[in-house]
Amino acid sequence: MCGIFGVHGHPEAASLTHAGLYALQHRGQESAGIVCVDEDGNGRFNRSMGLVSEGLDVDWTSYKAALAIGHTRYRTAGS
Repeated sequence: MCGIFGVHGHPEAASLTHAGLYALQHRGQESAGIVCVDEDGNGRFNRSMGLVSEGLDVDWTSYKAALAIGHTRYRTAGS
């Protein structure tokens, strides 16, 4: 099982997506990542193995993006 969360059209989309992934962490505790895109089309991402609270602990309020999507992963097969 995995969790997906996204926000569009809000100036703090990255920070809200991080909070959403934290709430969905029970859906996948193996790894997590967030990609966000600012108004100029520039993308930034952060990903890591482990819990959302362990690997994605950057200052998401500094990411000024109006679009963000995040994913938590739970492996069902393979590595």
